[in-house]
Order: sequence, then C-alpha cells, then structure tokens
Amino acid sequence: MYVFKAFGALSLITRGSCSLVSKKFLTLPLGEIRPAGWLYDQLVVQTNGIAGHMHEFYDLVSKTDWIGGDSYYSYLEEAGSYWFNAMVSNGILVNHTVIMNKTQEFLDYVLDHQDETGWLGPEVGTDKPRFLWGRYPFFFGAIQMVEYNPALTDRVVTALHKFVVVANKMLREGLGVDKWAQTRWEDFVMVLQWLHDYHPQGQEDLLVDTMVRLKWSGVPWEKVFSEEYFPTVAVETLENPFGLELSWHGVNMAEGMKALPSTYRFTHNVSDLRAASDGWDLMFRYHGRPSGAYAADEMLAGLEAVRGTELCLVVELMFSGSYLYQVSGDPKYADRIERVAYNALPATITANMWGRQYLAQSNQIAAKNMTPNPFPEDGPESNIFGLEPNYPCCTVNFPQGWPKYITNAFLTTRDGESLVHLFLGPFSTSTVLAKDNAVSVDVDTQYPFSDTLVTTVMAMKAFTYFVRIPKWVIGGTISINGGAPKALTPNENGLQPVDIGAGTTEIALELPADITIENRPHGSIAVHRGPLNYAFDIQRSETVLKTDPRQSLAVDLQYDAKEDWEYAIDPSTLKFHQRQVSNLPSPVWDYGLPPVAIIATACLVDWPVDGDMFAASPPENPDCVGPERVIVLSPFGATKLRISEFPVFKSNSLQPNGSDDIYLEQVPLSGITETEP
Repeated sequence: MYVFKAFGALSLITRGSCSLVSKKFLTLPLGEIRPAGWLYDQLVVQTNGIAGHMHEFYDLVSKTDWIGGDSYYSYLEEAGSYWFNAMVSNGILVNHTVIMNKTQEFLDYVLDHQDETGWLGPEVGTDKPRFLWGRYPFFFGAIQMVEYNPALTDRVVTALHKFVVVANKMLREGLGVDKWAQTRWEDFVMVLQWLHDYHPQGQEDLLVDTMVRLKWSGVPWEKVFSEEYFPTVAVETLENPFGLELSWHGVNMAEGMKALPSTYRFTHNVSDLRAASDGWDLMFRYHGRPSGAYAADEMLAGLEAVRGTELCLVVELMFSGSYLYQVSGDPKYADRIERVAYNALPATITANMWGRQYLAQSNQIAAKNMTPNPFPEDGPESNIFGLEPNYPCCTVNFPQGWPKYITNAFLTTRDGESLVHLFLGPFSTSTVLAKDNAVSVDVDTQYPFSDTLVTTVMAMKAFTYFVRIPKWVIGGTISINGGAPKALTPNENGLQPVDIGAGTTEIALELPADITIENRPHGSIAVHRGPLNYAFDIQRSETVLKTDPRQSLAVDLQYDAKEDWEYAIDPSTLKFHQRQVSNLPSPVWDYGLPPVAIIATACLVDWPVDGDMFAASPPENPDCVGPERVIVLSPFGATKLRISEFPVFKSNSLQPNGSDDIYLEQVPLSGITETEP
C-alpha cells in the first residue's frame, strides 16, 4: 500500500523548517461578515427548515446522552460533528439564540468529557475503536466559536493541544486511521495549522510533525489527482490503482481538494499547488456538471446527464474551493465556487429547506423510486426530496453550505492592510484592518439576479479595497462616488483595486455577461449567463410519500413531470430577459420565482426514457416531432425537475422577438413586486 511505501519520506520533511507558508489571503473571524438581502433571507429559510429544527427531533443529533448512545452516528462519529460544524455559523449569522445555546451546550459537553489521555469522542468510556476523522468537523466548529467569542480561546485551544498529543502518538503507532481518516486527513491538517498560526504555545515542532504524519497515513492525493492516474470515465468498471476505493469517492475527493494546498504550507513545495490545480481541471473536464459541481454517485460518475451529484459533495467542494483560493490566489477557484453556490446548492434542496436530495441530476424528469436504478452504488430513492433518503449524512452536513460561503465571502490580504470582496452577492462586513483601520462595507445588490452592485465603504484611514471580477464579465464598468463609469482593470488574481479614502466611498459596479454555450456529451449543450446555468424548469406534481411522526414538516416528496420535457433548442435564438423588481420573493429558489430567464426556440423531439422514469442520453441531431415553439429557461438553482443538457436543432422560422412577455407568462413570476426599469 502506498501509505507505507511513502512513509520513508517522513524524516526528510520533519528535519526541515517548522514554519508554514502563509496563505495569500486570510479569513475574517466569524461574525464580521453578514449576509444581507436575499442571501440573509435564504439563511433565515434554512434556519426555519430542517437545519434549525433537527436538534428537536432527529435522533442522530437530538440525543441528550451523546457519548453513551448506541448509534455509531451519535455525537462525534459523524452526525453530531457535522451538525455542530454547520450550526455554529448558521446560528450566529442569524443571531438565533436557541441554536447558539445548543451549540454552546454541545461544545461544553465535548470538552467536559475529554479523557485523561486527551481523547475527544464517543469512544470515551467504551470499548469502541478510536478513529480520528469523526472529530474534524467538530474542530472546525469549535474554531469558529473561538473566533466569535474569544473568551472561549483558552478552553478550546487547551483541549485541542491535548488532543494533538494523543493523535500524534496514535499515528506513530499506526492507530486511528480507518478508511475515512485515510481520505480526510487534510481537515485535521487545517486545524493544526490554525493552532500553529494563532495559538502554537511553543508546540510548533509537534504540530508540524503531526501534519506530516497525517499526510503519510492516508491517500496520496498528489497521485490521485495526477493525469497519470485520474479516471476519465465513470469508475464502476475500473480498478483503483491504489487499492483505496474511497479515493474515488465523490465527497472524499471534494474534501481531498484541500489536501495539496494544506501540505504546501508545510512542505513549501510549489509542486503541491500545481498538482492541486491540475487535479481541479481534470475533475471538471471528465466529470463536471453545468451546475458547477461534478458527478459522483457514490464514486466518480463521468459526464452523462442522468448520473448523480451528492449534496455533501456540493458543500464540501464549496469549502475546499474557498480554501484553495485563500492559499493560491487563483481566481478559477472562486469563479467555480460562486457558480456552485448559485446553481448546484439550491437545486437539490426544497424551497422551504425541509427536504433535500441525496443525489441531483442534470437532466431530472422525476424524483421518485427509480426502476431500474441509474445509480450503480446508491439506492433507487436517492433523488427524492426528504428527511434522509439513501443516507442521513447530507441532512446534517448540507447546512454548512450557505454559512461557510458567507464566512468566506470577504478576505484580507496577507499584510492585513486591504480588504477583498471575493464572492459577489449582498453582504455587509465590519472589521479592523492593520494600523487600526476600522472599516465597514455594505453591498446592495440582487446579484446573481442582477448585474449591478452598489457598495458603500466607510473607513477610518485610506486603504486599497479589492473586488473580484468574474471571468464571465464582458464590458464591465466601475464608478466611484457618482463619477463617470470606467472600464474594469482587474489584476492577475481577478481582483479590481479601488483606492478608498478616509470617510465614505460609494462604488457602483456593472457586471454584464454574454449568454454562453457549453458543449456536453452526445452533441448536447448547456446554457449559461454570468454565474447562472439555465434549465427548462419542468412543471411538477407532488406526492407525499411519508411524514415523520416526530415532525409533520419533515416529509418525503415524490415529484413527477406535468408537462412535456423532450425539447431540443436552437442556440442561435437564445435571448436573456430580466424583470426589474424592488424585492425578490422569499424563498427565491423555486419554480418561476427568479426574475431572470432565457428564452429559446425549441421543438419536441423523440427522446426516450431509460427504464420508466429517467431521461436517456440526449438524442444527437434529432428531428422535430412537433411544431416549433418558444420555451423559457430558468436558473438551475430554482428547478427541482429540469432539463439542463439539451439536444440542438436548427429552427426554420420562429424567432424570439421584442415581445418577450408572451413567452415569460409561461413561467408565472409569482410573489414579485414589479418596478419600472
């Protein structure tokens, strides 16, 4: 096994420097970045949904005796750790007293039950084997609690340092590494680096030694993500060259994308960053989705539109991409994560956020028990919406998506003197930069449903403010304090510098984008504009399959198509349409609610189903079997049943014209207050 062959490299690294390479950009403490506008509303919807209520009834996280429970998921063995990691930031960002008290109670319980060796976890006082991984999400949550409430620093940091001692001893003895710890070691490395950066307590040597031992205890990600070994097709018929099947597991790979940037910090090898970049590109070339994510149901699944993407994969990819940008500064990571957040994440959760899928499909014409099952490694109910279809992990893990996106939306430069607005959307932030420069920022925008962002910056002293300009922006402009708009001039990191003086500065950005076409398998295409992928939103009927006896809002839902979906489109006829609205509906990610759309000339084609309920591959060069008509494409994130990878045809006559409303009436934009452009 590679893990043992490579272990000889251990001494070569540990004899080197115990310093860490600094990240290019640094995060702000939890609480200094807040969501605003529709993004704040989305977090409120999440809090009012399953995320904010599962502690009341859901057995995996509602136990009062977390450690003593028989369930292996209880407490720190996955579910409790996931829940804590997500709900710490969720509760604080919406100032939800009950959730904040529950996470504090959870933290207190964990630390109060640390044993004399330093171990934290459900194996305390039991005969269960000790494995390292289940603690890592808990550590992320604990770190955020310290950021928000520095009074917790001594208690949490002391407990973490005690755990490092026992973990290092276990690694030296070849203990604590199960198949999940083999793939997720990078999460613990990031925790150790936080200690090293901010609270080393003279233990730099031990911290770096533990980082190195973690790397050589598990999956060799630099090999997995190399062109030599990377799988270019769905992997169910392939033999894993490392004998580590879970190195091709979709969620593990999403987490593993943090591995090489984290090792770069202690190896100082730029080759680690190059390998991470190459692996990122390989992933989306061979398994990518128009939604920004990639396919893995359970393992890597290739490019076919019917294959699934796990919700856990989506939120872990968002976290890893954020970290990759912080370490490397490469704007491609930020561009993709923004696309994932505004497409893949909302698409796989019900609008009221009481139900979620385990797997989402690019072309999804039903959400129900599938016969035959298109997912080789997952169950036939994997795409229904509910409390815990297939596996429960996504229920407790998905709530980290929006909060972690928000907390990574602003960064500072390494010297602490400048502020960086990374992810575009409605936010506010208040922080103190270097040289005691108190700065506050308010971003007023409906982005990604609008191209306009108006940012008000208040500063005690002059500094340079940076805002990321995505690669899809064409002809964007910037105006300062009401001045004439000027063309954008972003630097190599995709950042537009703005000189901010003491006092108040207003920045107006216009970020228009063209409609773009992405080529997909079988001659099909996907449609994009800006960060949004557009899909045909299939009208659906809803059937309640079951209701949880403990909570009536927790239901499993089956969706069936209520209309034809077998459309080919003519890409030459695509036309973007935006309705000017003063307020977006709550929630915004549902059928007919976003105020943007793309209209296209289309026709029905002969497009069969495989089995009896999922779409076959898009037909190549199809003939129309019905008259041409105009259809409306909606943002992917608002769809629950959809076609997002279309066959193409050449239309004869019907072209969208200036009378767009007749077409947009097909998708009633309910709940929107209209204003004049």
